[in-house]
Formats: sequence, C-alpha cells, structure tokens
Amino acid sequence: MSKKVISSGTAHQLPDDLRKALASSSRRVLSVWEDITPLARNEWICWAISVKTATTRNQHIKRVIEELGQGKRRPCCWTGCIHRNDKAMNASQKWILSRQSKK
Repeated sequence: MSKKVISSGTAHQLPDDLRKALASSSRRVLSVWEDITPLARNEWICWAISVKTATTRNQHIKRVIEELGQGKRRPCCWTGCIHRNDKAMNASQKWILSRQSKK
C-alpha cells in the first residue's frame, strides 16, 4: 500500500503523527490542507509541535484536524513560526521566546 503524499511546510517537515492524522481525516480536511500556502501549513505544523508535553501535542493535532475541517486556514492567535530563518522575528515572537526561557 503506498503512502499518500501530503504537503509539508516551509521550515518544518510534516511530522509522522500529524501526517497520520491528516491521512485518516476527511477529504475536506485534506483539501483545505493542500489548498493553504506552504507558510500556512508551516504555522499549523509549528503550532502543533511547539508544545512541552505529548498530551498537549495530541490535543493540538486533534485541533488542527477539527479547525481545518471548519475551513480555518491559519491557527488562531499564533504569532507565526519562530523557526523560520528567512525573516527576522517580530516583537511578539521575541516576547514569547523570552517567556519560555524563564520557565
């Protein structure tokens, strides 16, 4: 059985757990995923993986599928991927990183 090709982001490759969730989701979810830009996919990936615990990661992956199914094209309240190196971080991203390093 061949693996379904599912697009990745720009700074992030699609992790296996999110790939499996997308592959087992509805056609609508996959359609929205493939229709959004690589930068938008990157933000979903980054949002899903930039957490501290496996439980939270699983919750984020579930939410990615739910929100894509609702037609959302970007994660809500996400300042963008902090891992991109093709642009400078904005003030919000720097603040988030400073807060994370104090924990």
